[in-house]
Amino acid sequence: MTPDRTGRWRRGLLGVAALAALLAMPSPAPRPVVPPAAAATVPSAAPTALVAPSTAPIIPTGISAAETEAAARAEADAVAEAAADRRAGVPGAAVPAAGTGILVAVPGAAPAPAPGPSRTVRVEVEGGLPVDAPAFAEFVTATLNDPRGWGQGLGATFARTDGAADVVVVLASPRTSEELCRPLVTEGIVSCRAGNRAVITYMRWVAGAPDYGRDRTGYRQYVINHEVGHVFGNVHVNCPGPGRPAPVMQQQTLGLQGCAPNPWPYP
Repeated sequence: MTPDRTGRWRRGLLGVAALAALLAMPSPAPRPVVPPAAAATVPSAAPTALVAPSTAPIIPTGISAAETEAAARAEADAVAEAAADRRAGVPGAAVPAAGTGILVAVPGAAPAPAPGPSRTVRVEVEGGLPVDAPAFAEFVTATLNDPRGWGQGLGATFARTDGAADVVVVLASPRTSEELCRPLVTEGIVSCRAGNRAVITYMRWVAGAPDYGRDRTGYRQYVINHEVGHVFGNVHVNCPGPGRPAPVMQQQTLGLQGCAPNPWPYP
C-alpha cells in the first residue's frame, strides 16, 4: 500500500472513531419548563363602615361650650325679634327722615271682636315709609282690643274702618310727625296726640325706647295705648313707686323713674 493511500486510510479510521465517540455520549437532560411567575396579588382593603353624621354641635377650637350656647341664644333672639318686627309691619331698621307727607288710610275694615258698644278706629300710614301697612293696622287693632287695653275701662271694643272714625292712629316719618304735633316740640323722636289723632313717629316704631330694651313689641303696644289714652282725655302721670308697673300714661319713652315697663292701661 502506498504512503498516500495509507494516510487516507488512517484519517478515515480516526473520523469514524470520533463519530462513534460522539454518538456514544449521553444526551443532556431536558431543561424543566418553568411557568411564568404569577402576578402579585394585592390584598383588597376591608370595606369601610358607614357612620351616621353626628348631630352634636361643632364647637370651634378655643370657644367654650358656654360661649357657643350664648351665641345660639343670641341667634334665636335675633330670629324672634325679626318675626316680631314683621308682625308690626317693620321690614328693617331703615328710618327715612321724611316720606311723601300724604297720609293714606289703610284700606278695608275689621268688625268689633264682640257684640256690644264699640268705638271706630282708622289707621293711616304716610306714603313713602318702608312699612307693611296692613300688618301695622292689624297690630293696632289687636292692641286696642286686648283685654288689658282701654276697652276694659270704656266697656267697649274697637272696629276698624277706612272712613270716618272716633280715633285715628297715624304712623308718620319724623319730619311729618313733628309737623302734625305742633305746637308741641317733638323733633320727630317722640309721638303725640293731635285732635283725635294718635301720631306715632316711625323712628320710635322701629327703634323702641331704651328702658324697653329688646322688647320692641311691648314698647309698640305702649305707645299706641299712651297716645290713644290722650285722645280719650287722659293726662300724664308719674311712677307710683320703685319696682311697680309704670302707668300707661307715664312718659315711659323718656324714662321709667324706677318703675317697671308696662304697656297696658289695665295690666
